[in-house]
Amino acid sequence: MACRVRKEKRKALKMDNSSSRIPPSPNSMPAPWRALPLGIWAMGFSSLLMDASSEMIHSLLPVFMVSVLGVSMVTVGVIEGIAEATAAILKVFSGTLSDYLGKRKMLMVLGYGLAALTKPVFPLASSIGWVFTARFVDRIGKGIRGAPRDALIADITQPRLLGAAYGLRQSLDSVGAVIGPLLAVVFMMLFADDIRSVMWVAVIPAFLSVALLVVYVREPEGAAPAGAVRAPLTMADARRLPLRYWLVVLVGAIFTLARFSEAFLVLRALDVGLQLAYIPVVMIVMNIFYAGAAYPAGAAADRYSARALLFVGLALLIAADLLLALVSSPLGAFAGASLWGLHMAFTQGLLAKLVADTAPADLRGTGFGIFSLVNGGALLLASVIAGLLWSTLGPSFTFLAGAGFAGIAALGLLVSLWLRKPRHAQ
Repeated sequence: MACRVRKEKRKALKMDNSSSRIPPSPNSMPAPWRALPLGIWAMGFSSLLMDASSEMIHSLLPVFMVSVLGVSMVTVGVIEGIAEATAAILKVFSGTLSDYLGKRKMLMVLGYGLAALTKPVFPLASSIGWVFTARFVDRIGKGIRGAPRDALIADITQPRLLGAAYGLRQSLDSVGAVIGPLLAVVFMMLFADDIRSVMWVAVIPAFLSVALLVVYVREPEGAAPAGAVRAPLTMADARRLPLRYWLVVLVGAIFTLARFSEAFLVLRALDVGLQLAYIPVVMIVMNIFYAGAAYPAGAAADRYSARALLFVGLALLIAADLLLALVSSPLGAFAGASLWGLHMAFTQGLLAKLVADTAPADLRGTGFGIFSLVNGGALLLASVIAGLLWSTLGPSFTFLAGAGFAGIAALGLLVSLWLRKPRHAQ
């Protein structure tokens, strides 16, 4: 009997010791970024290179269109809106196609490749038609790559790290958006404000971006079999997307209506007296704050309330719009751009995570595509309205209108939080 008791005690002690080793302590767990797969880093650095290329061009493009090609503010708004809407529409088809094929890398590389091929067209442009065509094809590339890339991130990442994965990609993308305008400033000085020469430099990182994807990104082992989703998208497929997903789409559309193309940030800085050579600094400032906060905000989305983080993002957008409406100096424009960047950091990665969380795995590409389509339509509307307001009532009213839309969205979030509050807590 005593022997049996001693054996049971030894067994219990062994179980206690082993169980104490099973759960890792919070301090011993690796940081989320250390646990992310290589493919996430490759997509992040590819985004960095492509965004550096794009922002070298786009930080100068509004000024190029207005001052060199002589187009109106309404035309700027229409071109920017149509370009983004084109990308959004194509994301539906590319996302659905990636679901149908069970392959996402091919479409992603095709999209990045198209964007790289358009880069030499900008410095060659002699009319607004050239610019429109290049911008249009560039956005076709973005539309092809966006949804498959975002779905692939979810395919190869553990669910508990989704916020960190999207936040890291957004952060590296924003680092590229800092590097691009910074290089634009440097080369504008070296080339004596020759915008076309600066645009030629931007061609190099675009092609490096494509090479990085080809070499380092791999499809997941358990990729969905071809034909798992019918092509094209049918109503039956759309009905499989749950109500929670459609609410995320609605929230994203409201956010997009409350803001418009970053081209208006650049033009606002020019309007308050910033010298032409330093115009890209506006995008540098915005993207420094975007890059610095995107990963922490994405990691926070894995732990904290999505509604609370969305509300923080809206509050930052309201503050940015009000500041940009009232500024009278370049310093004020930089401050507004910094708040705009923080707003993007708190919302873009979080919304991507919410789409990945709410869309079924076999419809993930389709889910990202529909989300982008709705938001692209909202961005087209917002950009056209911004251009009209700027031309008729002035830049201040344009940003005040943006603050008004954001305020309505924030009020809706507050009401939804109040309605979900438990009765006993009131």
